[in-house]
Amino acid sequence: MALGATAFGETELEASRDMKVVTRIGVGYDAVDVPALSRRKVPLMVAGSANSPSVAEAALFMMLTLAKRAQELHSCVKEGTWADRLGMLPFDLYSKTVLIIGFGRIGSRTAKRCLAFEMKVQVYDPYKDAADIKAAGCEPVTDLDAALPGADFVTIHCPKTPETIGLFDADRIGRMKPGSYLINTARGGIVKEAALYDALTSGKLAGAGIDVFEVEPPPISNALFALPNVIMAPHVAGVTVEAVSRMSEQTARNILSVLDGDPIRQNIINQDVLGR
Repeated sequence: MALGATAFGETELEASRDMKVVTRIGVGYDAVDVPALSRRKVPLMVAGSANSPSVAEAALFMMLTLAKRAQELHSCVKEGTWADRLGMLPFDLYSKTVLIIGFGRIGSRTAKRCLAFEMKVQVYDPYKDAADIKAAGCEPVTDLDAALPGADFVTIHCPKTPETIGLFDADRIGRMKPGSYLINTARGGIVKEAALYDALTSGKLAGAGIDVFEVEPPPISNALFALPNVIMAPHVAGVTVEAVSRMSEQTARNILSVLDGDPIRQNIINQDVLGR
């Protein structure tokens, strides 16, 4: 079974009777009941690194769009307010501090791109060895709350789990550096949107880039839509022309590997089913 964003769990497994493998055409699996699959010894697979370059680029795009004040400067030219341009000067990513939350396939690629812009890259990931983070040229941080006040940008690249739901609530957003930016291309629900709205309207945060929402599609009444310091996308950071091709191919390879009796182990989420 190849899944898009469809929820999948006990009901579907019962109906399928003899499911051999479930694979996501992507990397997120928060809509899949992993314990239910494990109980039936069914591997859950993801598309590995197929869309990670695309998401990393999207995160950097949002950072650049905000730093370079792209929307404001575009309007300045288009609306004939050229004389106002010096009142909306952009700034550089060079020498700024970015705090990356999660150092998996996407977070590590985002780090490479930020390092190329000569940013100071910090990483918070309690599940990654500090030596691996240092080897990538980044600074590991063990205390998220202590690191937030020093970051000009915070970009989220962790999975959505019970541990990360609401990770950026009012308290944590309140610890961020005044005038900083928050980017979320991971999953909706990791950032509390009401708290984000308050921080953006109060001036605590200078702006935000959002590709994912608590409810998708978000209602037109979403308060964030009215804010000029927010850029948004409809959950397509990892869905480029090239990524779709890579994910489709990897999904097919995942299924065939299981049917051939030699599953691609690094793409299996519930590793406990292996060797049973």
